[in-house]
Amino acid sequence: MKKNKIVVAGNIVVDNLYPIAGYPERGHLTTITDGIGQSVGGAVCNVGIDLKKLMPDTEVYALGLVGNDESGDYAVNTMNDAGINTSLVYRNGSTSFTAVMSDINTKERTFFQYRGANAKFSEDSFDWKDIDCDILHIGYILLLDSLDEEDPEYGTKMARLLAHAKEKGIKTSMDVVSENSDRFKKLVSPALKYTDYCIINEIEAGQTTGVELRAEDGTLIYSNIRKVLKALIDLGVSTWAIIHCPEGGFGLDTHGHFSSYGQIKNPKDFIKGKVGAGDAFCAGVLAAAHIGESLDFALKLGNAAATASLASPGATEAMMTIKECLDLADGFGVKELPEI
Repeated sequence: MKKNKIVVAGNIVVDNLYPIAGYPERGHLTTITDGIGQSVGGAVCNVGIDLKKLMPDTEVYALGLVGNDESGDYAVNTMNDAGINTSLVYRNGSTSFTAVMSDINTKERTFFQYRGANAKFSEDSFDWKDIDCDILHIGYILLLDSLDEEDPEYGTKMARLLAHAKEKGIKTSMDVVSENSDRFKKLVSPALKYTDYCIINEIEAGQTTGVELRAEDGTLIYSNIRKVLKALIDLGVSTWAIIHCPEGGFGLDTHGHFSSYGQIKNPKDFIKGKVGAGDAFCAGVLAAAHIGESLDFALKLGNAAATASLASPGATEAMMTIKECLDLADGFGVKELPEI
């Protein structure tokens, strides 16, 4: 029976935003410009708030740990103000924070992350009787130290948690953080066996499967996209394997249906920041799944939600309802993709 409830679990972060005049070379100086700000971040805050804005009538719960500090108060209050139920957010230690360096020229950003309370989040942090929902989304693998630990039966503690959710009839979704490491196969692959919706970017997908999706010059290797999606399905994804990147979104379901949707055309000066675009795409896909739409629709809504998020320097401020996002996409138009 549908409950009209989604739980978003994992990283709860306070982002300290620093606009910079350009990213310096190692050992050199750059200028922090006017516009220093603070916002919430991480999968729980970003995806949770985006989902609530996309679907105002759906119950969205946050599940995670924040500290007994002002940053923890700020994170909880911000989510409450956005209509998120925070009864499953527990207080322990110091709140995780990220120093976000945002280049005012290129709009690219770099993150310096303090793990804090997030490192302690695990299945022991909550009671399953409280998790009565349609979809459990959790992120990010590689940034939740306790859940990234090895498990003798499931491979990782994250995989165990997702397996227990599926045993209770809950649809599962997971996301990964991008990092330059060799940990992907070891930590991501076990979780995929218990994942209904895998929604990750092209770098994460390539590192998980061992198939490159970016050439040395930075161009997307379109010819490898189907291969990578099929590899994710073969690793255990049970409904949709989806890859998002600046060029668009690509997906494969377990029936072999492949779909793609190109980058939405942005008017000049539309982009104010790229923080949270990946989480916005994820929220769009989850919203489509929640209302029973197709993979094709999910990719369009994911791209539309990601585009909507670009209109604000913060991660979630510019998010709109499903209809408004789709109207935005239809009004802007979409760039054509090559044959894949």
